[in-house]
Amino acid sequence: MGTTKTQIFTQKQNELAQYFKVLGHPARVAILQYVSQQNACICNDLVEEIGLAQATISQHLKELKTIGLLKGEVEGKRMCYCINLELWTTLQNELNTFFNTTKSNCC
Repeated sequence: MGTTKTQIFTQKQNELAQYFKVLGHPARVAILQYVSQQNACICNDLVEEIGLAQATISQHLKELKTIGLLKGEVEGKRMCYCINLELWTTLQNELNTFFNTTKSNCC
């Protein structure tokens, strides 16, 4: 969708679409699943766990950090990532509201 058309949608619709867009890649879902099961995660752990190249993992991490689902801290020469629980909880609530207000009157 062209950026010129996003203004016809609500801010909430645009925000949810951005989350869905970022979460639409299976590598990012796998990263979130792995990180959510750890106290902290170092990028090299992800390379071994997910099986993608370091540069590819870094690109996916950047996308997840850009929308705020991951937080990262520098520890020496390494970057340590964790789930942004505040945003994660907010997103869960928004998705629950979205799906719970959808009426199923279809065949």
